[in-house]
Amino acid sequence: MRTVADVTFVQAMLLAVLQGVSELFPISSLGHTVLVPALLRWNIDEGSESFLAFVVVLHLGTALALIVFYRRDWIAIVRALVASVVRGRIGSDPIERTAWLLVAGTIPVGVLGVLFQSAVKSLFASPIPVSLFLFANGFVMLLGEWLRRRQHARPDHPYRRLPELTPRDGVLVGLAQSLALLPGISRSGSAIVAGLLRDLHHDDAARYSFLLATPVILAAAVLEIPTLFAPEAHVVLVESAVGCVVAGVTAYASVAFLTRWFKHNDLAPFAWYCVAAGAISCFLFVTKVIPS
Repeated sequence: MRTVADVTFVQAMLLAVLQGVSELFPISSLGHTVLVPALLRWNIDEGSESFLAFVVVLHLGTALALIVFYRRDWIAIVRALVASVVRGRIGSDPIERTAWLLVAGTIPVGVLGVLFQSAVKSLFASPIPVSLFLFANGFVMLLGEWLRRRQHARPDHPYRRLPELTPRDGVLVGLAQSLALLPGISRSGSAIVAGLLRDLHHDDAARYSFLLATPVILAAAVLEIPTLFAPEAHVVLVESAVGCVVAGVTAYASVAFLTRWFKHNDLAPFAWYCVAAGAISCFLFVTKVIPS
């Protein structure tokens, strides 16, 4: 079995583009990082420490792209958070309330990530369960859209803007985002669905999802960077560095597109893609058309 050190430069760049697109599109970046090499029959050990480190560096590029895209928001959020801490209470300023919603949403992701990340790493090399999780990801998004329509069929059920959410709402969205520990479940998809069910519009739910994902992805990437310097991984530093840039550029283009998309559209196209891709992939692996 080859390790990530044996991945060609072209394959590494394709994985970088895939990461930049699929991390923010609600179609699961980890799921696609497992399934695409398996479907194309690349001889990669997705469960190896070096491959996981390479994937995390691609995530670093995504996090940096999000920081650059939302740089004005992050400057305002950090200032508001510091001011709130110094004052000793949360004020009525919308930016300040948004800052604390991000804190509330990040806590469950961090706690569950520490507790369960190692337990689910074995799934990274198992395309059949990943296919099933991808199928489930699409179903959850379709269900979320249906529940949202049903929720707001009543004229007396209002929408809310992001700063109107409570800390409890933030924790619930954070718990939903934690489902992305399972490869095949989308971080942005699960968080957007949770935001919709807390009465946000699609654009606000997507913005909250992208802001909430930034510190989580960045922290995970920083914690895993030392793995790149292990004896088995040091040879992929060039691919990782270039891949980080490629993933970042692709991610920036993706978030720019999605922020416009969710102003007037919903999750349905991404959901049906996940249902179809998950079902077809599972069939191919279960029937041994493509050995898993």
